[in-house]
Amino acid sequence: MLSKLFNFSRISDWTAFYQKQSNQSNNTLLQNFYKRGVTGPDMPLAKVRFVALDFETTGLNARKDAIVSIGLVPFDLNRIYLNQARHWIINPNLPLQNESVVIHGITHSDIVDAPDLMQILEDILQALAECTVVVHYRQIEREFFDMALKERIGEGILFPLVDTLAIESYLQAKETSSFINRLKGAKPQSVRLDECRQRYGLPAYTPHHALTDAIATAELLQAQIAYHYTPDTQIGDLWK
Repeated sequence: MLSKLFNFSRISDWTAFYQKQSNQSNNTLLQNFYKRGVTGPDMPLAKVRFVALDFETTGLNARKDAIVSIGLVPFDLNRIYLNQARHWIINPNLPLQNESVVIHGITHSDIVDAPDLMQILEDILQALAECTVVVHYRQIEREFFDMALKERIGEGILFPLVDTLAIESYLQAKETSSFINRLKGAKPQSVRLDECRQRYGLPAYTPHHALTDAIATAELLQAQIAYHYTPDTQIGDLWK
């Protein structure tokens, strides 16, 4: 069992943060989201309700780019609930760049009649409420979601995340820091989603589809926990 990974979250008490936000938010949807509360940090992983979340975006800068698709899927340590998975293409309200179209395959014709984020926000928050959100590289989902809401309603959103990329980075650094591995010149391996999955014997999926990547992220966390943690590990040891 590994020790606590992250000790520098800017939110030390998520329960108190949710209570504060439920009282201060001016948006009814956000009020209701925060009122439903957050998983306690001492809850064992075996009892946690997870939801894997993935965004495809028009670029990598949350201040000038935008979300173009969202995929999510609920899961726990034993099952991934594909019958509850959701996928949306949304209108980013800005032109698509050729470079991003090549990556995610979403074209101008796909977004012309697509809804704005606000039209599906209630469904998204309903799916995330009372669950622990899991992503691969938290800066994308955390920063883009927060910025998208600030632009639309004048206030953002924040919730704890389990980041499979951060977990794998920690594991790689720990493995290569041993005296013998340093002598051998060992270096951390890639923490890209597909290459992380390969190390656990998980199948290859076509990347850069929001729902497929959400499923891939859910499977990766299941594998990381099976290999490096126990069902009794507390969720507060993994999230940030």
